[in-house]
Amino acid sequence: MDLQNNLIENFAEFKELKNIDRPTMIGVLKDVFTSTLLKLFGEESKFDVIVNDANGDVQIWRTRTVVENEDFEDENTQIPLSEAQKIDEDYEAGEEFSDEIKLQDFGRRAIMALRQNLKAKIAEREKNNIFLKYTDKINEIVVGEIYQIWKKEILILDDEGIELILPKAEQIPNDRYRKGDTIRAVVISVSIEKGSPLITLSRTSPVFLERLFELEIPEILDGLITIKKIVRIPGERAKVAVESYDERVDPVGACVGMKGSRIHGIVRELHNENIDIINYTTNTQLYIQRALSPAKISSIKIKPEENKVDVYLNPDQVSLAIGKGGLNIKLASQLLGMTIDVYREMDEDEDDVALDEFSDEIEQWIIDQFKAIGCDTAKSVLNLSVEDLVKRTDLEEETVIEVLNILKSEFE
Repeated sequence: MDLQNNLIENFAEFKELKNIDRPTMIGVLKDVFTSTLLKLFGEESKFDVIVNDANGDVQIWRTRTVVENEDFEDENTQIPLSEAQKIDEDYEAGEEFSDEIKLQDFGRRAIMALRQNLKAKIAEREKNNIFLKYTDKINEIVVGEIYQIWKKEILILDDEGIELILPKAEQIPNDRYRKGDTIRAVVISVSIEKGSPLITLSRTSPVFLERLFELEIPEILDGLITIKKIVRIPGERAKVAVESYDERVDPVGACVGMKGSRIHGIVRELHNENIDIINYTTNTQLYIQRALSPAKISSIKIKPEENKVDVYLNPDQVSLAIGKGGLNIKLASQLLGMTIDVYREMDEDEDDVALDEFSDEIEQWIIDQFKAIGCDTAKSVLNLSVEDLVKRTDLEEETVIEVLNILKSEFE
């Protein structure tokens, strides 16, 4: 077998499979050969490994010192004068003598060891290249094909066959995956686990939503519109605060697009996650109103020392401010970085009683449960059904019924 010409052909195959550039491959080849030669011929030996970049031929030249016959001691570093002069009679003691060594001269075991070392070095370089490549891609969207679905994670392959992991915690609850599907996600971390790169993706990160906005909305990518903050409950709802640096550009309108064309693409990618786009402002009062949209706020009392804000609304606006399952007020609080307490504004002539007035009959922690969902008066609780109250609070049905009976008795 012509090992001399065959080895570099194997490297060409590795190049296609492992995506390692030719200069790097040749460098690995030289390192592996040099390491093998030093093991075979001793650490004091001198070799020059030449790889012809044009045709892939490998030449190994050993350099030894010519010595007088009586001074000859080490065949790996010296050559007797008489032997050197058989090649060229002009050689003299003290000169350097170079001769070519063929791969076949290594012996079968040495060649097998060389190949194993070669594979190990290539695998090491490949892992390092993957680590560096994806370290540069952190917080960027990547596209891959679902290869395997497990209970706790999904294995995804990119277009080069590199393995990526999408853990269960980083999957949108509404997502449904099938093997062979194409999927988009953002790279959130790259680490080395058991000697191999571990690339972790996410579809729940706010960064994923931010990158989708950049892909769908040119004004964001061009810097005309800036995303100030994103908060989301993956698969349910998100709020995105945007700001325009050009007075002629409406940031909300640009993000929504004509007839919702731009935002619909993002919503489809997130499997119908509701997205509220809010025009950012440094006017805190106005920002709070926008954050709690679509509810119409009657008045606002900001308590900066407590990092809280009390919001007063008409009774018909409270449920809008809180939102289904409390999502609207929760996301608004995250967007503002403040705790929001919602209160109903009652007409002066309306016959109602504050819940706190029932503290002698109803335990305070139960009252707090109702107030947390915007029900701070007796009638505001009575206006809701038992099923709705159980769903929106952490109270048992029996407790809710008992409270309703107490409150009803006040108006009988």
